[in-house]
Amino acid sequence: MLLVFVISTRTKYINNYVLVSTFWDPLDNFVKKYGTMAIVILIIIGFYRIADIVMGVVANLFYSDKGYTLNQIATFSKFWGLIATIFGGLLGGILASRYNNYSILLLGAILAAATNLLFALLVILEPKTTYLMIVIIADNLSGGIASVAFVAFLSSLTNINFTTSQYALFTSFMLFFPKIIAGYSGIFVVSFGYLNFFISTALVGLPVIILIVVFKNKLFISK
Repeated sequence: MLLVFVISTRTKYINNYVLVSTFWDPLDNFVKKYGTMAIVILIIIGFYRIADIVMGVVANLFYSDKGYTLNQIATFSKFWGLIATIFGGLLGGILASRYNNYSILLLGAILAAATNLLFALLVILEPKTTYLMIVIIADNLSGGIASVAFVAFLSSLTNINFTTSQYALFTSFMLFFPKIIAGYSGIFVVSFGYLNFFISTALVGLPVIILIVVFKNKLFISK
C-alpha cells in the first residue's frame, strides 16, 4: 500500500487528494490514535498467523513424504479439513460473542502455535489415517477460531471513517512477513528435517502470545 502511494504520487497517476484521503489519512489516524503502541499492534498483526501460514506451505508435501496417498490427503485435508475450518469459525464466533477480544485473540494465537506440535508428533508416529485425520481436523479447527479472533481484533482497531482502508492495510501487513518466511520453508525442511521444522514453527508463535499478554491493558483498554 505504501509503495502504491509513493509511485502514484510521483507519477501523478491519481489526484493527490484521493491518494492522501485513501492511503495517508487512515495510516495517520491509526498512528495518532495508538501512538507508540501502533508498533506493537503492527507486530502482532504481522506475526499473528505466522505459525500456521509458514507450516501450511509444506503440509501436503509432508503428508506425501510420510506415506499417505493422494486420496487420503484429499479426503482428510480438503473435505474434513474444510468442515473443521467452518466449524472452527462458528465456534470462534460463539466464543467472540461471549468473551472479550483479549481472551479470543489469545486463544487463537495459542491454538495456532500449539497445533503445529501435533504435526511434530505425526512425524514420529507411524502413518495411520486416524492420526492424519485428528491432526488435520485439530489444525483446521484452530485455524477457524484464530481467523475469527483476528478479524474481531482488526475490526476493533479500525476507525469508522477509515474502516475499508485500515482493514485492507492490516490484512495486507498480516501476510507480508509470513509469506516471505514461508518461501524458505523448503530449505529449512531439507536442512533440519520435518520434526525440527514443525517445532520451530510452533515456537515462532510464542512472541505474539507474549506480546498479547504483556500489553493486554494497553491493547484492550477500551474493551
